[in-house]
Amino acid sequence: MEKTYEDLITELRELVRKIEDPDTSLDESMSLYERGAVLIKKCEEILDRAEMKVTELGRD
Repeated sequence: MEKTYEDLITELRELVRKIEDPDTSLDESMSLYERGAVLIKKCEEILDRAEMKVTELGRD
């Protein structure tokens, strides 16, 4: 099952918290950053689909 936009944002916030933690190693921070980039892309795709749907509904 695909995660919702809200689930992705929650996960992104957690990643940011971990990256900002001074106890997080550089290697882990880089891994978290990469995961965050993937999540952001998924969020953008969800928003693009929602925008297209709203545009289509506005034409009706």
